[in-house]
Amino acid sequence: MREAKAVADGFHELYGTAPDGVWAAPGRVNLIGEYTDFNEGFVMPLALPHTAVAAASKRTDGLLRLHSADLAGPVVELRVDELTSRADAGWAAYPAGVVWALRQAGHPVTGADVHLASTVPTGAGLSSSAALEVVTALALRDLFELPLAPSEMAALAQEAENDFVGVPCGIMDQTASACCTAGHVLHLDTRDLAMTQIPFDLPAHGLALLVVDTRVKHALGDGAYAARRVACERGARELGVRSLRELPYAGLPDALAKLSSPVVRDCVRHVVSDNERVRRVVNLLAAGDVRAVGPQLTEGHASLRDDLRVSCAELDLAVETAGAAGALGARMTGGGFGGSAVVLLEAGAREPVTGAIGKAFAAAGHPEPGVFEATPSRGARRLS
Repeated sequence: MREAKAVADGFHELYGTAPDGVWAAPGRVNLIGEYTDFNEGFVMPLALPHTAVAAASKRTDGLLRLHSADLAGPVVELRVDELTSRADAGWAAYPAGVVWALRQAGHPVTGADVHLASTVPTGAGLSSSAALEVVTALALRDLFELPLAPSEMAALAQEAENDFVGVPCGIMDQTASACCTAGHVLHLDTRDLAMTQIPFDLPAHGLALLVVDTRVKHALGDGAYAARRVACERGARELGVRSLRELPYAGLPDALAKLSSPVVRDCVRHVVSDNERVRRVVNLLAAGDVRAVGPQLTEGHASLRDDLRVSCAELDLAVETAGAAGALGARMTGGGFGGSAVVLLEAGAREPVTGAIGKAFAAAGHPEPGVFEATPSRGARRLS
């Protein structure tokens, strides 16, 4: 694999020796189920072909050396026994946080040399940070022969992002990167982490799923994402349930009537209705009615835009233009405030739809969006 060789060669140039191995972990796109994972709800991500790749070697002297081929700057040198949560380590906080989480869990990680490169677009809502975390966890698991299943690596990677980096994300991104399989979308119950790999062969149905990267960067650590989480948790407390997962969709009107805060009410409405949309999509895929998934995506976008208020003008334009140009459905994906949209469409409609989106962005004065096909791909794995 050309990518693995390039990262291995970069490692050799940096550190003077060949790496002990090379690993990859993908970014993800979420088909449906947004802001539901930290509410113990349901999500349906799929792994992308875009990956973070790590070449790494074990150290026993307590030194952690990290380098990214994608960013200008020297090797970051840290001591594993001096890692502190919320440390201002920039991009290196993500892999360093994984080392911290492993050691917090009692795993004897005594240092490593790591060289990273990624093709996952950053700030696009495609989980570039989770890919960095998971590939680091996988490399360290193998280097130190740790007894960790993929789901356990995902949980430690989430802990790194929550408690070391300081982003209160749910478990979806890391689980998708660690556990997805090629040709499938992952139906994940984030309460008990039960997983079902659902076949998602769009070409067999004459369909395609596109990712439209608006080029609008987002940063989930700026407080807006956390504010939605706080509102959801407040709603659960006021309704006397452990999480919003407990609220049945049929009982949503009664639940909303008990909430005094409009912000909390809107967040609760979104989460409960998006859990219902995931249930519908699971049933549609099981029935082979893949085209009927499209309206569920569009309905989900309206909820994210109007109830959760996490969309932006560029995302709304991409979704509205795709629908007007003949797409079956579209919605923003990821944490929002920028990032990407997913578009479900007939395979033959790709050029008219992408052309319409490009023209609409140009007319609005927005940068040209990036567009690529979301092919359900493999989760984290060793390359060499």
